[in-house]
Amino acid sequence: MNTSASPATRDSAGVPGALERVRRWLEDVPYSLLALPLRLAVATVFWNSGTTKIANWDATLALFEDEYKVPLLPPDFAAHLGASIELSTPVLLVLGFLTRPAALVLLGMTTIIEVFVYPQAWPTHIQWAAMLLVLLCRGAGTFSVDHWLGLRLRLRLRLGGARRD
Repeated sequence: MNTSASPATRDSAGVPGALERVRRWLEDVPYSLLALPLRLAVATVFWNSGTTKIANWDATLALFEDEYKVPLLPPDFAAHLGASIELSTPVLLVLGFLTRPAALVLLGMTTIIEVFVYPQAWPTHIQWAAMLLVLLCRGAGTFSVDHWLGLRLRLRLRLGGARRD
């Protein structure tokens, strides 16, 4: 007599089986659904900082002259550059357009902020960096302009190859 349980029976047995089902369900969540909140969270942080900068430009210039002191860049140029990055890259992230380059630029900016401006704020910066690294490595996901453009490009390449045959 065979007393071993079938895989389906073992899988659904009690707490271990329930935990395994939850683990599989979580692993099946599409990356595109995970990328959306990452894109929105990082975009919000930098957008809010950029709008604060342009809301009081005199105060922003004073911060770059007195507190931020980014090396090698004149304060006025650094302020303009920082505000430009903080107001453009969030739009790209929300749209999922040029996501990897935008993430790379923001990762560089986060590194500069961490190293030269606020080194004691590493717990916050490591969170930004983690989200940006995921976006840099995996991209924007399906719900993005990047994905749509990639589909169009692949279709165009296929059709172009078919026409030559």
